[in-house]
Amino acid sequence: MEIKIKNRKIKLALGFDDISIAPSYLTTDPAEVNAEFSIGKFVFPLPFIASAMDGVVDVRFAAEMGKLGGLAVLNLHGLQTRYENPDEIIKKIISAKSEQATELIQKVYKEKIKENLIIKRIREIKKHNVLCAVSSIPQDAERFGEVSERAGVDLFFVQSTVTSVRYISKTQKSLNLKKFCSLMNVPVVIGNCVGYRVAKELMDAGAAGVLVGIGPGAACTTRGVLGIGVPQVTATIEVAAARDDFLKKTGKYIPIITDGGMITGGDVVKAFASGADAVMIGAAFARSKESPGKGFHWGMATCHEALPRGTKIFTGVKGSLKNILLGPAIVDDGTQNLLGAL
Repeated sequence: MEIKIKNRKIKLALGFDDISIAPSYLTTDPAEVNAEFSIGKFVFPLPFIASAMDGVVDVRFAAEMGKLGGLAVLNLHGLQTRYENPDEIIKKIISAKSEQATELIQKVYKEKIKENLIIKRIREIKKHNVLCAVSSIPQDAERFGEVSERAGVDLFFVQSTVTSVRYISKTQKSLNLKKFCSLMNVPVVIGNCVGYRVAKELMDAGAAGVLVGIGPGAACTTRGVLGIGVPQVTATIEVAAARDDFLKKTGKYIPIITDGGMITGGDVVKAFASGADAVMIGAAFARSKESPGKGFHWGMATCHEALPRGTKIFTGVKGSLKNILLGPAIVDDGTQNLLGAL
């Protein structure tokens, strides 16, 4: 629904808190439900992806997530590729006072990214016999993509706050997404976006998966700082429509991944009802015993020198990753687990 005021259009958009799911006339035995999804040739028993955040994903977490049937994405612009011993830096961030945390994060992320550490982390994850996924911003995707493939990576994510095929700049060379996808020998997942047209163009460019969501996550303040974003239900429905039309046109099914804004199992179910094939989550996984942040996490844009967007969030540690993913539905402190409703 659109409302036009003079030459401006306002579109009614819905988020997870705005809807509930009406039960169907048909009920199904939970044992008959198949929740798996695929990216390229890879099939995942659980439709859950851990966000490429330093407080969420390291080698240990990625290994455990993979063994449980999901996927964790390692941030190539994070501490794991800047420091030989990133745990020491993470401990400093965790212990920093709230008013000092962003300044400290900006400082420690000035350390240069080292290609040998990219190779080392990928190989460390692969030693656990799980799939390895990594994430890069578009500016470094070509360089890091080549290094990552050499190290044996399985999936490559190209992520920025807002991503599109059409990028205008007089000073920067933009990444040719279509060329990049064609040159990579592994599936390339691209994001983030929130609309039909941009999602369709990303699929046309060769994306093996599309991330949906701008500014909805707990650690991201993009919507508040920049005023940019679309509530996740509407965003997911629009991108799902692009996926379905792309399938009709090409015969190729490109999975879409709703990224951010999900707090409870109910939110996850609403994302699937809106058309998501999988979900990407940060805060819920930051609560796990296996997370490097030990109950703290921060967004990828928190360290931006010109415009830091995000903050250090305290979630607390609620249990093991297995418990958070697989149940029981309600743990002792009342926290709802992610798969409880599935």
